[in-house]
Amino acid sequence: MYRYILEDTRHVLPFNEPASKLIIGTSTLTFHHDEVLTQVFSRDKVAIKLGDTFQLAGQMHNIRDDEPAFVYRDNLWFDKEFLTTFIDRARASGKACRAAIFCDAKERAFTAYTLPLTTSFELGGTDAESGRPIAMVDMWYFPKGYSKEILPIAIDSEAEPRGFYSVPDFMAQDKVEQLTHYLPKYGLLAIESWVHIFYASVIFGVFTRGYRFEERVKHHNFLSLKLLWRGIVEQRQVLTTSEAVKVGKDSVIDPSAIITGPTTIGARCSIGPGVVIDNCTIGDDVTVSQGCQLMLSTVANNCFLPFRASLFMTSLMSGTIIAQNTCLQMCVIGRDSFVGAGNTFTDFNLVGEADGRGGVIPRTVKAANIRGDLEDVGQVVLGGAVGHNCRIGSGMIIFPGRMIESDVTLFASAQRRVITRDVRFEESDHHVLKVAEKAVQRQYPRQGERDERTDQHTWERW
Repeated sequence: MYRYILEDTRHVLPFNEPASKLIIGTSTLTFHHDEVLTQVFSRDKVAIKLGDTFQLAGQMHNIRDDEPAFVYRDNLWFDKEFLTTFIDRARASGKACRAAIFCDAKERAFTAYTLPLTTSFELGGTDAESGRPIAMVDMWYFPKGYSKEILPIAIDSEAEPRGFYSVPDFMAQDKVEQLTHYLPKYGLLAIESWVHIFYASVIFGVFTRGYRFEERVKHHNFLSLKLLWRGIVEQRQVLTTSEAVKVGKDSVIDPSAIITGPTTIGARCSIGPGVVIDNCTIGDDVTVSQGCQLMLSTVANNCFLPFRASLFMTSLMSGTIIAQNTCLQMCVIGRDSFVGAGNTFTDFNLVGEADGRGGVIPRTVKAANIRGDLEDVGQVVLGGAVGHNCRIGSGMIIFPGRMIESDVTLFASAQRRVITRDVRFEESDHHVLKVAEKAVQRQYPRQGERDERTDQHTWERW
């Protein structure tokens, strides 16, 4: 089996890096591809050989014809379940196949998360069996060499709605509604926005993992008995046992910490007293100090959370520090960044919209696509994003959906304490101080623009 990669070099805002280099969960998207492909093709003991890297889909006629080939664009995030279903159905057909997703009202997860802010899918097709509209995905399987006759294989996410908290009536769109997310059985996204990183890491990641874990416990008696036995032996509540909470080598956890699964903690981590962790993925060499609270979040390698830092449905990339008394909800923070003490990332538009019946419904949040244009993402609650190598001072307030570009330094002042719009590198506060301007080196310039100090190209538009 040959693996061919369609390279997407476009930079994702506000990180100023291609999607393949960004961390999804606790590893880069490239490493995620390697891991999922190994899991799927190892079932049949199929050796994966790396073929060429293409810039255009039109170059696929150069693939070898002596073995089957799998081709995909490197900005795609997909889980093992999606890839397994596509490969199995493609092999069964015996034809060259291309993956597709449904995009009608019946399909909840793909229409809610995969299609908004995205330019990677070809719309306008129809599934031959069901007659439902589909969107073509840049993922192909060729049984023997390239073929122009390609069979679309449409995959339904089979998503289930799950509420993540109840809200008072005045925040709900109707009087009984819970805020819900749609958790897919088969997950796929194209990473073109920081919002997609949030979806892949949290909604399609740890949230969906928790849902699948609950379903397995509910329908598999052996797993239920195993959890119960672990609880009896370890004298702990079943979701806090070693069967539900996986801890890496040389990690130290204070006895007063409360950790419920499914949770994965990497090697050489330190979890302090009074910490509460619920359904999270934590990488290696992470320090979570006393009183921190983490729920439905991912923390990549080498992060540091001092006392009383809180994460809810948030994704941290590697080497990041979230200082004390800072609360992040539904946010994405880039690599090697510092978010100072007491910062507040707001996630809800206070001013709603009239519903025509004398009531008010919440206003959905807008976020930037890969071109920098604002689009409605259809989410009532959503946080913000911080790029790589940022320094955010204490006491800032960031409005929902706002981005802070990589290499930006911000400190609270009478002129700027509330961030009401996206912050570009040119607006960084380090430019105000001559000493700081000389000391700060821009590490992540935009694509298509040249930086005098780094001599790298950056993007010409925001």
